[in-house]
Amino acid sequence: MGADEFAFRRGVRYGTILVDIESRRPVVVLPDRTSDTLAGWLHDHPGVEVVCRKRASAYARAVKEAAPQAIEVADRRHLLRSFSLVVEKTCHEHRPCLQKYAERAQRAGPRMSAQEALPPTLIVDRVVWRHEEIDRMVDVGYPLSEIARRLGLDRKTVRRYRDTSFDVLLASARDRRNVPLDRFKPYLQAEFAVGKTVATELYQQIREQGFRGGYSTLSRYVGTRRDGTAVPAPAPIPAPRTITGWIMRPRQNLPPRETHALEQVRLACPDITNTRNLARAFADLVRHRRGHLLGEWIRQAEGRDLRSIRSFASFLRQDIDAVTADSPCPTAPAWSRATTAESSSSNGACMASHPSHSSERGFSPHRDTDPRAETQLGLRGASLRSLQISFHCRA
Repeated sequence: MGADEFAFRRGVRYGTILVDIESRRPVVVLPDRTSDTLAGWLHDHPGVEVVCRKRASAYARAVKEAAPQAIEVADRRHLLRSFSLVVEKTCHEHRPCLQKYAERAQRAGPRMSAQEALPPTLIVDRVVWRHEEIDRMVDVGYPLSEIARRLGLDRKTVRRYRDTSFDVLLASARDRRNVPLDRFKPYLQAEFAVGKTVATELYQQIREQGFRGGYSTLSRYVGTRRDGTAVPAPAPIPAPRTITGWIMRPRQNLPPRETHALEQVRLACPDITNTRNLARAFADLVRHRRGHLLGEWIRQAEGRDLRSIRSFASFLRQDIDAVTADSPCPTAPAWSRATTAESSSSNGACMASHPSHSSERGFSPHRDTDPRAETQLGLRGASLRSLQISFHCRA
């Protein structure tokens, strides 16, 4: 049996869908995704021998309580999806490293500091004070939430001061009304580099590109460019989700341009290099069903200074039996080996290799199938077929 969440209305209300793995037919859609509801259904329908599920603790708890004899199997698609989210979170945590690397590559020549160029105003004084206080508290070791509480700021504001360079903070204090100009600054800087510095001409050019601000906004920025106090436009860096895609895809499927971009990211941040190595090793274990090597991978992951990945590895250790339920079964019947070959071609195949048969008096997909489940799912034919394939476990 396969168990997964089912969205009645995405982001609002979820249930649990149970699918018979052998017949690939929906059995029932439960009204919620709590462990009590699933455990109650399993109590009423004994005889389930294999449960293919996601790593949600509610489902694991329900199976252990109501069907302790069943073999639990972690779905490979959910494992890779969960780990992709962990990789994305790690890339987001190390985004400041990429920003600093891009800024170093972009920096050109000495210039007057932003603080020296700005007249003392209340806004500038406030930015300077906040920057000094937040830097001091970060050096002491205060967490973001405590800094925010002491200074009466939002945690996002504290994070911005921690992760943004001082010159950029001061520039934002000076150019508070220049936000509409930000996306045109790379173009303006390129024009300045080739000697085009007339404000009226630049204003007309960016108006044709979609700028809707006033001329005074541009003229203030042009003035800072002429006196050398303008902060360079932020260097473009790839989004965490983009980096995650480069890391999680098989390396042979990456085009040369993306391979080069990933190498630049690795040079910028050693922690992302470690993340990439762990991610590719984990994906290889899952895709090729090398569960016997997972223990060593968990030990390596727990030894790295990567908080999100360490947490994921610890969770895997707690659910190790379900994750590694893919040992080869040389005595499996021919129909089982055929099913295995078919499920291996599916991205959502489960890591299972245990025969599942319905008992005469217990769970029976044909006798216990709830017609309302098929009615509810009838309007989602394509989605249902995809879901049934994702639950087609290795028998």
